[in-house]
Amino acid sequence: MAQSIDVLELTRELIRLDTVNPPGGEERCAFFIAPILEDAGFDIRFHELAPGRSSLVAKLHGKTGREPICFSGHMDTVPLGAVAWRRDPYGGEIDRGRIYGRGASDMKSGIAAIVAAAVNASRHRERSGELLLIFTAGEESGCLGAAGLANLPDPLPPAGLMIVAEPTSNSPVIGHKGALWLSATTRGVTAHGSMPEKGVNAIYKAAQAVLKLQSYDFGLPPHPVLGSPTLNVGTIAGGMNINSVPDHARMGIDLRTIPGLEHDALIESLGRFLGPEVELERTIDAHWLYTDPEDPRVGDVFSIAAAVTGEDFTPRSVPYFTDGPALKALLGDPATLILGPGDPAAAHQTDEFCFVEKLEQATSIYEQIIRKWWENR
Repeated sequence: MAQSIDVLELTRELIRLDTVNPPGGEERCAFFIAPILEDAGFDIRFHELAPGRSSLVAKLHGKTGREPICFSGHMDTVPLGAVAWRRDPYGGEIDRGRIYGRGASDMKSGIAAIVAAAVNASRHRERSGELLLIFTAGEESGCLGAAGLANLPDPLPPAGLMIVAEPTSNSPVIGHKGALWLSATTRGVTAHGSMPEKGVNAIYKAAQAVLKLQSYDFGLPPHPVLGSPTLNVGTIAGGMNINSVPDHARMGIDLRTIPGLEHDALIESLGRFLGPEVELERTIDAHWLYTDPEDPRVGDVFSIAAAVTGEDFTPRSVPYFTDGPALKALLGDPATLILGPGDPAAAHQTDEFCFVEKLEQATSIYEQIIRKWWENR
């Protein structure tokens, strides 16, 4: 029988594994987790995104009947940033009720809580159903690992409920906006900067496009939970040198979408709006996520989280995007919630941390969700 997992120590061990993306190195994390789950009776599969970068799929078989419940987390973390850390980013240091390190909130604490809860639940086999765990590579660079699981030799099984353990401070979240990032290019004709009339200035074209984008109308009312779609021009660059007319310029456009906005149609709409002088190319395409709060599969999760934390929760969304939509499409459209121990305000920050209390709560919440799902099969 599998031994209980010390979730705090497991989080420390995972933080000590450098999986900063780029370059990734998620294989270190996948290979560390795999034997723990194998000892608990899980079947293990790896899927290589790139050399040294593997996603992990683990399945616990049980009594037939209800579809499995799925938990997911990503193993990569963002870079440390330019500001010096006061704590060792790979130390897993514990101080005053917090555990510190890159990934402490986003989201190695969530992965550790999933593993600990899954191992604990596996010991109660008299009630066991099926349980699916998915730990991905490449989430921070556009959910590449999750999308890559479509290429598994054997498809992922349909699931009935999925929990994505991104940082929410253990508050259940029913959705997020989609993210459509576009590279917009304008082209011109180069000439000497002292004779601009001989050329065509691509930066002027880009500037006109940026100003025009300020008035773009999505033509859609706000979603009651996800809010309104948004558009932001985040980067602009062009030209070779100051004394030449630039023959190219490029903008980065960040669009956040809601139900009713299909990305292909949105790109076509923007193309017509900006005209033929602007070439659009998608660089990130992540779908929105939304689960109806009246879905009966959602109620148990809210009740369990409220009982463990002592807080009351109302349906809400988060601003970031997740692996959820990509995995949801591969798992037969399960009800999907985001719920993790990490602190959203600490994610991607210098001296990132997670509250130890939240980590312990998440482990209890996850185990209770699993066992409740099995009981209701």
